[in-house]
Amino acid sequence: MRKAYLLVAAMLLAGIPASAKEPQAGTIVSESSVACGSQVTKNKKGTMEVLCQEYVVRTETTEYHVRQEKAAKQEMIPVNTSIEFTLDKDKMKFKANGKKYEYIVVSESAVTAPKP
Repeated sequence: MRKAYLLVAAMLLAGIPASAKEPQAGTIVSESSVACGSQVTKNKKGTMEVLCQEYVVRTETTEYHVRQEKAAKQEMIPVNTSIEFTLDKDKMKFKANGKKYEYIVVSESAVTAPKP
């Protein structure tokens, strides 16, 4: 009998990680440029701040702030673009405009309910 309970518990726990990788629907609601490091200038007399894009992706219940891991020359994703994404640990993977993207999730928060 005890083995049956352990087997059921193991099966339930095994299903949790699989559900985290299921595609979720969301919308990119804003974009901003944020500092993500610095680099030495060409004449090596100083440094300049490097900017990365940070997007806010909103689902029905959650808002995710996602950022490029490092500066890259990627075209900007338009605001109000609908996406389907998957979460894998601290990474969000999605497709937009036929291209694949992978961003780091830097924060998440609950979406507040609209006031009546």
